[in-house]
Amino acid sequence: MKVLIVGSGGREHAIGWKIKQDNPSVELFFSIGNAGTAEIGENIGISDLEELKDFAKNNKIDLTIVGPEMELVDGIVDIFEAEGLKIFGPNQEAAELEGSKVFAKDFMEKHGVKTAFAKSFRHFVDARDYLNSIEEFPVVIKASGLAAGKGVVIVQNNDEAQEVIRDMMNDKTFGDAGTQVVIEQFLEGFECSILSIYNGKEIVPFISAKDHKKIGEGETGLNTGGMGVVAPNPLFTDAHFEAFEKDILEPTQKGLAAEGLDFAGVIFFGLMVNESGVYLLEYNIRFGDPETEAVLPLMNSDLLEIIEKAVNGESFEVSWKNQHTCCVVLASGGYPLNYDKGFEIKGLDRVDVPLFIAGAQKTEDAIVTSGGRVLNVVGIGDSLEQARKSAYDNIAKINFDYAYFREDIGKV
Repeated sequence: MKVLIVGSGGREHAIGWKIKQDNPSVELFFSIGNAGTAEIGENIGISDLEELKDFAKNNKIDLTIVGPEMELVDGIVDIFEAEGLKIFGPNQEAAELEGSKVFAKDFMEKHGVKTAFAKSFRHFVDARDYLNSIEEFPVVIKASGLAAGKGVVIVQNNDEAQEVIRDMMNDKTFGDAGTQVVIEQFLEGFECSILSIYNGKEIVPFISAKDHKKIGEGETGLNTGGMGVVAPNPLFTDAHFEAFEKDILEPTQKGLAAEGLDFAGVIFFGLMVNESGVYLLEYNIRFGDPETEAVLPLMNSDLLEIIEKAVNGESFEVSWKNQHTCCVVLASGGYPLNYDKGFEIKGLDRVDVPLFIAGAQKTEDAIVTSGGRVLNVVGIGDSLEQARKSAYDNIAKINFDYAYFREDIGKV
């Protein structure tokens, strides 16, 4: 069997790794891939969607799995399906659940999904006037479009809020992503991530995870794409899960059916949990990164078999190991702002836990850094503390210039 995985990060390396664990004979291709994916498959230098479709046809690819959100929002699924090619991911219409926070918020409110109160704005003046009417801060301001996980800002007062909407809407800090903004009620509590797979009829949730988004220890500093994850989330109880199913998963499932949003793919629920219940902050419509790297090593089931069943509209179950993971991201110093690339990474051969490359490429005689988030080290244990120790013991074996990581991933 031939499988094409679209993307070049740690998420795609982890998906390929899990498929290979369960199906060693599967032939993997990655677009564009990285130094890690090159070890388990073939990296192809194609990113144009039409060219990717031609590659899949010409090479008789049996299944394509899409990692990043941008390709989904740009309609890769529609392009592939028009040619009769099997592909796992939402079509362009359904991808708006992530591609437009305005679209997603309207969907939540229409279908009774429990979420924070919010208003959406297309014009700076309207957003400014609404902020002037608000008496209680903090509030949350979100760029509606895709902003690589960085388009959400919590503001403490009106002056900060006015500056943020000016940056987003007038100065285009996030490009076209900030053309529209969502101004949302701030919810206290703790966050939780739940990945799931949708087969067009039912949503099957994965185990919970806890993401650490900020660059600094103690959740301080700038937002990043994620500096580490633990799974399962130690704060998320069985009662929380029941509330999630009743107030979020089930209304989402009914809403998808009512709207005719029929696809096989991932739905990622970003949750906020407090004394008032479980709230949905956002949908993503692809495997989270780095949540995927923490969750897949705990999966007993065959991921490829699950995805194939979902694409065929068949029912499936997922079973999990009774263990914990702690995924710690090693980043380039300066990330998420300016950072240098091209530093040799040493010690990877000494690591004895799952390791997923994110931003590194192979040269003739070395593996060198090529991105902000460089690699993910995943400790596994019978307790969270064991998993943390395993992750950090293995990080100590790796070295590259200006390497940076948080030392508090998994501390509750």
